[in-house]
Amino acid sequence: MKSLNLPRRRFIGIVAATSATALLPWSWRRAAAGPAPTTWHGIALGADAQLQIHHPDPAKAQALVHRALTETRRLENVFSLYQTDSALARLNRDGYLENAPGDLLRLLQEAQGYSRLTDGAFDPSVQALWTLYTDAARQGAGLPGDEPLRRALQKVDYRAIVIQGRDVRLTIPGMTLTLNGIAQGYITDRVTELLRDSGLEHALINMGEIRGLNQNPGHRPWRIGLADDSPERRPLEIIDVHNRAVSTSAGRGTLLDADGRVTHIFDPRNGRAAPRYRCVSVEGATATLADALSTAFSVMDEEDMRRISAKTGSSVHVLRNESDRFTFIG
Repeated sequence: MKSLNLPRRRFIGIVAATSATALLPWSWRRAAAGPAPTTWHGIALGADAQLQIHHPDPAKAQALVHRALTETRRLENVFSLYQTDSALARLNRDGYLENAPGDLLRLLQEAQGYSRLTDGAFDPSVQALWTLYTDAARQGAGLPGDEPLRRALQKVDYRAIVIQGRDVRLTIPGMTLTLNGIAQGYITDRVTELLRDSGLEHALINMGEIRGLNQNPGHRPWRIGLADDSPERRPLEIIDVHNRAVSTSAGRGTLLDADGRVTHIFDPRNGRAAPRYRCVSVEGATATLADALSTAFSVMDEEDMRRISAKTGSSVHVLRNESDRFTFIG
């Protein structure tokens, strides 16, 4: 079990980088000819992050990396739970935020849209459940009691996030938000747009979630590995990505009790902390969509997954319990 002294930002980062299983180390594939790619490895929102940029001018490639990292840091200052002066931290502390940053308004609106789409299986207000379960784990209690769980669930309701113009208000007293189930996808998308708008044609972006810009310069799709949730992260399937994004959620990436009964993935509708599947990988048009749906699908049945994947043009791969291979759902 990961140390409970780590902040949630680090917990979620570790989950996204290690057991969010689509995010294996990339198969960095070079073109048959041409300069080697410019690569960067680091941390974004607590998750391992990587960039692979193909540009004939190494100096311009490095400049693009710098711009991408500047944008990433700017967005971290909006979405971080643990930077006390971030926009999200101030909203959680005060229950309201006037003149909120545009990116926070946009992402909250997108998050509410995915909440409606999934009938509440995705909900950015689950921070109360995280607090409840981690407190119980620190006290050695394992699962929280029924009454504390009931009180925590009273603070979970995406419909209580009210946006009026540029102001945001949380209408349930004590309600707090987390965007860790969607912000890494959002940042990945913003970096992808920045690189594309700068004229770049070939890049593989991983700011917590993976998105491929066009194809590999060798006119091949980017290849992404889907792994199991073991410590070895064994690759079980390879998928090709062309102007698409991939995200995976896996409960065992962060276990909150010694017996493995409590994970970091919560069902906002009933407060349970045990996902239905070992891993869920979603491929979609944007990393924001893939990130949100991989979280929601972890607590949904397969029929609902098929319905939503068809509606959104996404693809879903599920690693069921007691299985050693991914199943294509739709």
